[in-house]
Amino acid sequence: MAASNHSMGEREEHDYYATDPKALELLINEEKFSNKIWECACGEGHLSKVLLEHGYEVISTDLVYRGYGNKKSIDFLKQNITNFDGDIITNPPYRYALEFAQKALEYIRQGGKVALFLKLQFLEGKKRKEFFEKNPPKVVYVSSSRLNCAKNGEFEKYKSSAVAYAWFVWEKGFHDNTIIRWIN
Repeated sequence: MAASNHSMGEREEHDYYATDPKALELLINEEKFSNKIWECACGEGHLSKVLLEHGYEVISTDLVYRGYGNKKSIDFLKQNITNFDGDIITNPPYRYALEFAQKALEYIRQGGKVALFLKLQFLEGKKRKEFFEKNPPKVVYVSSSRLNCAKNGEFEKYKSSAVAYAWFVWEKGFHDNTIIRWIN
C-alpha cells in the first residue's frame, strides 16, 4: 500500500483534497505575487481566505461549487484566456496537475507566476520531465515537515499525512536551473 493519507478507501470523486492554510502562509513568507490572484480550484476557500487576509484581490473558482467563490461551475482546463494580468495559486486535483500547470502557464502574461501545491513525486514521470525541460519551475519549496491535505476538507478526520508536499512556482519566461528551497 502506498504511503498516503489518501490510500484508505475511495478517492473523492472530483479529487477534492483541501490544503492546510499553513502551507500557503509558508509560501507567502518566501515568495512575492501579483496583487491579483486566481485560485482556480478553490474548494471551500482554504487558500483564498489566506490570500484575502494578506490583502490580495482573489478570484475564486472551481469545477464544483462547495459554498465558496463563484457559484458558477468553472472548468479551469477548458477556459480560453491569454495574458491574465495576475498570478495563479492553487492546489489542483492531482490527477490533472500536469494539465493545470500547462494551462496556467498559457493563461498568464509573460513574467506572471503560477504556484501549485503538489506532491513532491510530481517531479517524477516522463511526460512531466518533458514539460519541466521546456517549463522549469523557478523555485520548488519543499516542506520540511508534513503538511496536510484533507479529503473533502475534513481536517478533523484527516489530521496527519505521510505524503511529502511542495510548492512548485513557475515564472512565465524563466528558462534557467530550478532552485530547491526548504520551508517550515
